[in-house]
Amino acid sequence: MRRIHPEGLHPTPGYSHVTVAPAGPTAYLSGQCPLDAEGLLVGAGDVLAQTEQVVANALRALAAAGAGPSDVVRAVVHVRTDDTATLAAVWRHLRASALGPALTSAATLLGASALGYEGQLVEVDLTAVLPAA
Repeated sequence: MRRIHPEGLHPTPGYSHVTVAPAGPTAYLSGQCPLDAEGLLVGAGDVLAQTEQVVANALRALAAAGAGPSDVVRAVVHVRTDDTATLAAVWRHLRASALGPALTSAATLLGASALGYEGQLVEVDLTAVLPAA
């Protein structure tokens, strides 16, 4: 996998402008939500607690596909906010987590007016290239 920072494009807070992945099997994860194994919302009202649950769920989903954070070629982070400080806090929290290597590839951070579950504040959508067997 190659992560490219083209000359003439702005510096990034950790992600790559371009990620080139070899042809091969790819895993497309559904957006990972801050729900526990019983489907209950974790961390009501606490964006960073919800981020922790999303990280745990994303790591479990990647592992089930035979991948890890370093195999991620695209990440999209949705945060229910229009506050750039909150967006930045979630980004920093994700980058410092075990999922952090996933955010070194092509990535997008979005503020959203609503997410799928009542009280949900964070969701992470990942695409990974599976390692050669």
